[in-house]
Amino acid sequence: MGRAIELARLGMGQVAPNPMVGCVIVHKGLIIGEGYHRKYGEAHAEVNAIRSVKNPGLLSESTIYVTLEPCSHFGKTPPCADLVVEMKIPRIVIGSIDPNVKVAGKGLEKLRKAGIAVQTGVMEEECNRMNRRFLTFHHKSRPYIILKWAQTEDGFIDRARGEAEFGQPTWITNDLSRIAVHKMRSDEAAILVGTNTALKDNPSLTVREWSGNHPLRMVLDRRGTLPVTSALLDQSTRTLVFTEVERESKPNLEYVKIEFNRGMLNRINSILHERGIQSLLVEGGKSLLESYMAEGLWDEARVYIGNTRFGSGIKAPETDWILDREEVLDDSLMRIYYKNEK
Repeated sequence: MGRAIELARLGMGQVAPNPMVGCVIVHKGLIIGEGYHRKYGEAHAEVNAIRSVKNPGLLSESTIYVTLEPCSHFGKTPPCADLVVEMKIPRIVIGSIDPNVKVAGKGLEKLRKAGIAVQTGVMEEECNRMNRRFLTFHHKSRPYIILKWAQTEDGFIDRARGEAEFGQPTWITNDLSRIAVHKMRSDEAAILVGTNTALKDNPSLTVREWSGNHPLRMVLDRRGTLPVTSALLDQSTRTLVFTEVERESKPNLEYVKIEFNRGMLNRINSILHERGIQSLLVEGGKSLLESYMAEGLWDEARVYIGNTRFGSGIKAPETDWILDREEVLDDSLMRIYYKNEK
């Protein structure tokens, strides 16, 4: 199962809205086949693993390990549970149960009715952690939300800048940290900033220092104050602008009218859920970040700490979170936190 999890992670950023799934086939203690879900719309992990077996005659004496319950319905591809039955594989070991109502135990039922020995819950916590975006989307009917910001050693996220200094971000961390941020963007389905960040930094919010897909760009622009020269309005990639004013949408630039009230963040979550967006990276300024924190609408936070000091400016959000882990990026650090639901 550990190897299946390693394989599944190779599909990160390529398989959404499907989950990441890895599969390993074992015959008498030896791995004879393995595969993972490589890209949305293409063959699932079980199919790729079975296809990789050089001697299919061994399948009837093998055990198949898969990180998630095999699908039982026709989608972009035929049901994987049917394939396992068809290939007469006698035993299957499953990491976690699929929360999608189209599957949710139906795959297990098919397998058991066919006389296959089914074991579940093996390395379940690890499998669930890997697919936390997918699970949050189905269990909570909203995207998995990651808060991200960079701060100085003395706890500031920005200098006190006047309009004359708008247009470029204030760099706090190093080149390696910026590469890590671009990789993170490529892993997530959508990214959001507020009006102030869009005006001050003029960010592109695209993936440039890593190979991967651009996230859906989103910006809050309540009164329609963003200039037409804003990088977020350049129509280069899909972008949503949440606003209270009437605006005509254009190719790759959609204006979504919402009320900027207390329920705004939940409304945005609902819109993203309706569109199948499973993860959201919030890269906004202090106000937007603290709004998500105040409403408890976050699942993970990544805080980059640069080897620099401002002495004064805009203070970073204050937290009392328990650190999960810390990664060294040359002379910068990345601290990762997960929300404690207990």
